[in-house]
Amino acid sequence: MNELIAKTAIDRRLAEIVGPVIEGLGFELIRLRLMGGHGKVQKTLQIMADKPEGGIGVEDCGEISTAVSAVLDVEDPIEDMYTLEVSSPGIDRPLTRLKDFETWKGWEARIETTELIDGRRRFKGGLMGIEGDEVLIEIEEGGQDVTIGLRFDWLSDAKLILTDELIAEMLRQKKVALPEEGGFDETHEIAEGDEDSDAPETKH
Repeated sequence: MNELIAKTAIDRRLAEIVGPVIEGLGFELIRLRLMGGHGKVQKTLQIMADKPEGGIGVEDCGEISTAVSAVLDVEDPIEDMYTLEVSSPGIDRPLTRLKDFETWKGWEARIETTELIDGRRRFKGGLMGIEGDEVLIEIEEGGQDVTIGLRFDWLSDAKLILTDELIAEMLRQKKVALPEEGGFDETHEIAEGDEDSDAPETKH
């Protein structure tokens, strides 16, 4: 499990538990993060998932949420109460797998690396696909466009850049209506131990 999908040890442990459940439903795990839990802030388990062909919806997120909740109730890997949030990757989606950089070839992205590469950690430019285990990106350098290769295991963060062209293309592909103001993600959220909105939360 690479760090772009699951960054910390607990994230990776959770991904090992819920990943097979999500895949068993015919979806793919894009990213998992356990957030918060400091002071009075309740933890939130954020899961991004998608269909292999893209186009996940609210009902799909609900299906994933129900299945994931069931397995987490049994495994009980998270201390204290938490909220489970399942969403689509959104239009400016994170790129977490090597194949994502080939799938989204031709679109602009921001990439960050764990270590300095030629004096920099941040790269912005057009994705040019992959070559072996390297991500190819065209960046501006010295007034010219130059294609460079970054090893996939060097990456600490990567996501598409939200542009009008990307929005139009995503809407064309998925044939979805324009989203309401506030974001592009499809999200299904429940508080663990509080699946019935009238029931009190319980500690896991």
